[in-house]
Amino acid sequence: VGKSPVLTCPLKGNITMLTWTITPKAGGLCILVYRADRNKTHRTTCSGNINWTFRAGLPPALEIRQVGLAQEGNYSCEAASAEGNFHTRYHLTVLAPPRLRLSCDEQGSPVCKAAVGKPPAQLSWVPEGSSTAEEKCHDNGTVTVLSKFTACSTSVTNVTTCMVSHPAGNWSRSISC
Repeated sequence: VGKSPVLTCPLKGNITMLTWTITPKAGGLCILVYRADRNKTHRTTCSGNINWTFRAGLPPALEIRQVGLAQEGNYSCEAASAEGNFHTRYHLTVLAPPRLRLSCDEQGSPVCKAAVGKPPAQLSWVPEGSSTAEEKCHDNGTVTVLSKFTACSTSVTNVTTCMVSHPAGNWSRSISC
């Protein structure tokens, strides 16, 4: 989320026509067409953050500025030139890093919350102890994971650390309840 991926459309020769067909998981079909003979572009129902990138010496590409969950889906490029037709397909998966919150509940137990991550975050505790975890799925495909720590024995230190593991990064926070 928030990055700006660039999807290239490799071809041989000079472009005569280029079409991107985007099928997002949510929302309607988006089509972008470029005709070299008329130097014209046409777009249908595409979000404003999806645009062409034509750079000298590089294959034509599609840039998705500040990508969000709504842009997740299938991206297909068809390029035509005197050398033939060229097809390229992408499946864009968007990762959403969770928002981490660590607090103490009414009983004095640490509670770790990794909110609205995609995919769900994995939570663990230092020192090790028993914990309960629950997941709440949201309509946009994100998941909130809540874990409550319970110490098995009284230790010398009362500082507990929640470790969060996620494809978008790893984080930890410590608390003394």
